[in-house]
Amino acid sequence: MLTSVAGFPRIGDRRELKFASEGYLSGKISKDELRKAAAAIRAQNWKFLKDSGISLIPSNDFSFYSRVADAAAALGFIPERFREDGLTGEDLQFALGRGFSGKNGPAEPLSMKKWFDTNLHYLVPEFDDTSVITSDCTKAAGEFNEARDLGINTFPTLIGPFTLLKLTEFTGKRGIEDVADETAEAYASILARLAGHFAEYVAFEEPSLVRDLTEEDRALFERLYNIVLKRKGSAKVILQTYFGDVRDAWSEICRLPFDAVGLDFVKGKKTLELVEKNGFPRDRLLIAGVVDGRNIWRTRYDDAAAILGKLSELGLSAAASASCSLVHVPVTVKSETKLSEDVLRWFSFAREKVQEIAEIAAVASGAEGSDKALSANRKLFATERVKRNDAVRQAVASLKEEDFRRVPAFAERERIQKARFGLPLLPTTTIGSFPQTAEVRALRKKLRTGEIGKAEYDESIKALIKRIIGFQEEIGLDVLVHGEYERNDMVEYFGERLDGFLFTENGWVLSYGTRCVKPPVIFGDVSRKSPITVDTSVYAQSLTKKPVKGMLTGPVTIYNWSFPRNDIPEKEVIYELALAVRGEVLDLEKAGISIIQIDEAALKEKLPLRKEDWDRDYLSFAIPSFRLVTSGVRPETQIHTHMCYSEFSDIIKSIDDMDADVISFEASRGKLEILDSLKENNFRTEAGPGVYDIHSPLVPSVEEIKTRIRLILEKLPAEKVWINPDCGLKTRHEEEAFPSLRNLVEAAKEIRDELKK
Repeated sequence: MLTSVAGFPRIGDRRELKFASEGYLSGKISKDELRKAAAAIRAQNWKFLKDSGISLIPSNDFSFYSRVADAAAALGFIPERFREDGLTGEDLQFALGRGFSGKNGPAEPLSMKKWFDTNLHYLVPEFDDTSVITSDCTKAAGEFNEARDLGINTFPTLIGPFTLLKLTEFTGKRGIEDVADETAEAYASILARLAGHFAEYVAFEEPSLVRDLTEEDRALFERLYNIVLKRKGSAKVILQTYFGDVRDAWSEICRLPFDAVGLDFVKGKKTLELVEKNGFPRDRLLIAGVVDGRNIWRTRYDDAAAILGKLSELGLSAAASASCSLVHVPVTVKSETKLSEDVLRWFSFAREKVQEIAEIAAVASGAEGSDKALSANRKLFATERVKRNDAVRQAVASLKEEDFRRVPAFAERERIQKARFGLPLLPTTTIGSFPQTAEVRALRKKLRTGEIGKAEYDESIKALIKRIIGFQEEIGLDVLVHGEYERNDMVEYFGERLDGFLFTENGWVLSYGTRCVKPPVIFGDVSRKSPITVDTSVYAQSLTKKPVKGMLTGPVTIYNWSFPRNDIPEKEVIYELALAVRGEVLDLEKAGISIIQIDEAALKEKLPLRKEDWDRDYLSFAIPSFRLVTSGVRPETQIHTHMCYSEFSDIIKSIDDMDADVISFEASRGKLEILDSLKENNFRTEAGPGVYDIHSPLVPSVEEIKTRIRLILEKLPAEKVWINPDCGLKTRHEEEAFPSLRNLVEAAKEIRDELKK
């Protein structure tokens, strides 16, 4: 049986790509050194996949920043501001993601959004009136030839035309219908040239096919590929889908002359049913994603092999694969040295999943020796993975309706809070974190290695908090934060202090660009051991008469930014987390903290891609979990939350139902479109749409921020608006963050003066 992988982690075993990219951007290494580091990672990946017996190995799954932006650059889907300085290659990729200061002034980066329902981000292609469609296959052909020179045959994989068009923001006169045929011709040209380089297979990734599709969408998909496939020459074309099933476009997929189709049998709830009921062309290869490419748990071989066996019974030619690219999981379990074997035996990262794919294919085809792998897998799953915490399970089972309702109603709370705090119009604040400086990282390392003790570490953190409180008072922010210097990560920090979590040493995965995160692992039932943030918050509040926010991470975000357990329903896990965070909220309030921010940055991240599943499979417990956290606080305690880098407009009513008092949104990269949804839905919660992009190193001027604020005030009443950055400042340098905040405060003051006239 053939085996395939749609994509592989590109960060390197030890995040080599991150460090090389940062070295290049800071001027410490040359472009040639950057390229050598990238080539070494690609070569290692290809060799591993070949040595593991994978039949179909991808190339062009590598990127310096965003594979969607790679496709946009190759097809010309970029706006004028990125073409004026003649940027190409890596420099163009970094500019698209970070912005840059060009000869015509600063250029804002492309918008950033979540890649479907994952924590990986992508850059949103932007097509304006000056955009010219191109067909540049330099990168795809270059990496294919690079692998071939190593003696490894790969298939170039590209973000497909349907998905590229559906994700693009059209800012000029032309829209999808105007450019569809020309886009398809450009893809056809790239395909023909890759065939000319002797690529046997070329893959087009079309995850947009798993969303709800209209008749117009289906017609567009068929129209595009009728053009693309006419010029494929000798190449065989793979249509690769993932993150769900393709029920809406099944007939079009079967009708079009693809040579292979990749289908997700893990997240695709109806994929097997579609094959059984509607049939699948027997003259093409079905690449069956039977290994979960998004979580870290071992695969039950009997279940995966049963799917492949069913496909064989139907007379289909199938290849075993992961459900999606393995970019969503860490590189290898072998990098973990501190966790026990009882834990590690349940883990499967990218390299282990490749091994699973090969073994499952062998089991399904009855290959000689496969019984040994099957026996070992059965033995694993015959053992108990998690020890129950009956008290936690009982607490969740005993929840009542009143546990999910805050009183009094929002309008009354808003009146009480305005009287209590006496904040000015357009109050200013930040989202929470301040830059994690070299000093902070050095402190953490010294504590970890034992060079300093906990007491000395705590005093050093207090000094940093005192400094940042002083800075915020100096520039005139209205609601302060303590800076979060003691926190390595907004999820990991809490997970380390909750029962039920495990932590890896090198379980890094991509978040955006080459920035990586190391998600905790929810291994068992979750409970809070003791107060987590109270001492730090009380100390920060003691330094100022202005309110200092208590900063917490919400249950849904902790769940979504961890590798969650898959042995009980996600609703139960999230309610366990909510009860733990609720205890912390009540302790903060008891200690005198009057404003508490509970970040739900990832609320929408795991929202099902099909609307029919929203309430049934997610919102029905994700929204109540927030109310469970906050329902016990007094009306004069102000509850904030924060969300970022997703499209929230279509769930605005649900967000309002969270019953927070203030919510801050990422908005600057989204061009403030969310404001229309807030207005249309009579959004009651006070809102802080971000007025500048913290993921760019550019420092916004006072006038730029004032322009943003004026745009906000065209949509929202001033008494409902807060002024804040898009997100936390952890990833920025102080020389970028501090002047930006000074300008933010000044801009708010000047707008207040304008409103008084």
